[in-house]
Amino acid sequence: MRIRSLGVIDDAVVELSPGFTAVTGETGAGKTMVVTSLGLLLGGRADAALVRIGAEKAVVEGRIRLSASDSAAIVRAEDAGAELDDGALLISRTVSAEGRSRAHLGGRTVPVGLLAELADDLVAVHGQTDQQGLLKLSRQRQALDRYAGDAVAVPLAKYTGAYRRLRAVSVELEEIVTRARERAQEADMLRYGLDEIAGVEPRAGEDVELAEEAERLGHAEALSSAATVAHAGLAGNPEDPEGIDAATLVAGAQRALDAVRSHDPDLATLADRIGEIGILLGDVAGELAGYADDLDADPLRLAAVEERRAALTALTRKYGEDVTSVLEWAERGAARLTELDGDDGRIGELTAERDALRSELGGLAQALTDARTEAAERFAAAVTAELASLAMPHARVSFDLRQTEDPEGVEVGGRPVAYGPAGVDEVELLLAPHPGAPARPIAKGASGGELSRVMLAVEVVFAGTDPVPTYLFDEVDAGVGGKAAVEIGRRLARLAKTAQVVVVTHLPQVAAFADRQLLVEKTNDGSVTRSGVKALEGEERIRELSRMLAGQEDSETARAHAMELLATARADG
Repeated sequence: MRIRSLGVIDDAVVELSPGFTAVTGETGAGKTMVVTSLGLLLGGRADAALVRIGAEKAVVEGRIRLSASDSAAIVRAEDAGAELDDGALLISRTVSAEGRSRAHLGGRTVPVGLLAELADDLVAVHGQTDQQGLLKLSRQRQALDRYAGDAVAVPLAKYTGAYRRLRAVSVELEEIVTRARERAQEADMLRYGLDEIAGVEPRAGEDVELAEEAERLGHAEALSSAATVAHAGLAGNPEDPEGIDAATLVAGAQRALDAVRSHDPDLATLADRIGEIGILLGDVAGELAGYADDLDADPLRLAAVEERRAALTALTRKYGEDVTSVLEWAERGAARLTELDGDDGRIGELTAERDALRSELGGLAQALTDARTEAAERFAAAVTAELASLAMPHARVSFDLRQTEDPEGVEVGGRPVAYGPAGVDEVELLLAPHPGAPARPIAKGASGGELSRVMLAVEVVFAGTDPVPTYLFDEVDAGVGGKAAVEIGRRLARLAKTAQVVVVTHLPQVAAFADRQLLVEKTNDGSVTRSGVKALEGEERIRELSRMLAGQEDSETARAHAMELLATARADG
């Protein structure tokens, strides 16, 4: 891995051992930047504050060698278009001083999220924040579920599906029941409106027809007089034989032309057109006579029309701009009323489904509890055995699986208990550090050093059931010293026989067991602080272990102790 312009590191190359690599150095030298660099390569959050002051960008490049067992990671990478370089995957991450981040995988630009997906298959990262996370009950349950594997994952998937459906049904049922009064009021208003419209029985377009009829009835006398005068003008008045009408004049014009039409075709055409006019005048005159005869001037009919129009107007004031809109409102209202009236039936259906789902959920929760109980016994026994290898030979780890009674919960084991998206179990990791000590929650009963060792033991157990190629521990040995530190170093070395292990540590007892020790050191030239990373061999490693032991590289006592630690580690190897 190459690191450039990241924090206090100017330019450094970090070569990690295939086995156990310890990263050491004085406080502030930049050891954390090594962990941060790995985090960036694994899809961690980018922060402009990480970029070295004065630099335009920070760059981290890494080379991860993959084997056949890493098939899932290989498939993910190849699906993204990445190419392997002699069995290795090249990854780079760039963070600009403005906070922009870019990721490359196998020569291709990829989303940062893809790096995080690869990390799940390749690397397990653990630091002091992970130790604190282990204090949370939800994380303890997740750790147990992860250890149990399919034994818990299969019933949990079924439980989760039923839980989601139950929540959806319960929300819908609560909404219907809560709004019962509002729905009843809405239904009453709809019934009143529909009854009012049904009482009037309007027809589509009736308001337009009645408006026209009212206009005609209101002016019947004037209309009749005008039609009579017009008829007389066209067809003549029987009471005035000497009068001249249009029909007579047109007939005379046609006779005059008909007498000479044979002499000129154009004139014959005009004569035909005058004949058509005569026919049209006769038709119009006939219709005017019929119109005058049929015109109804009955005031009773006019009153009936106005009364009907008033009834329709009362509807349009409430339900629509015209009768057509009123009828559309009635159609929608009837459909809504049917829906509201059906709510009682829907309540019954939802109640029955809710009860059935609660019963089903109770059975699935019981199966989940049984699977967790069985896995908890095995998990606790395995972690307890690991603690014996970490200078806690008398410590005992156990799990407390409990449920909280809740009258509104689901029935499990003959009693109603509270339930959630992950089941009904509250899982708590307990530790009895020595014989006679009560088992107490690790949040209350474990010291910092004990918590570090429990965390390491848990991860070692995971390594046996769900291994990954690389483990990164950031000061997992915090709060530990003496013999316990030696045992942690020994256990990490054993873990490194089957996986790559990288540990950032302050403890010489841990560093002595490493196959490779990297020193992060900084020099100050008065203007720029630069950090470098170099592998320690022979005398340099003894000097660094001496510094870690006594703060004095040249102390003979510290040197003797450092050589003794290295000898002990080699003997174990």
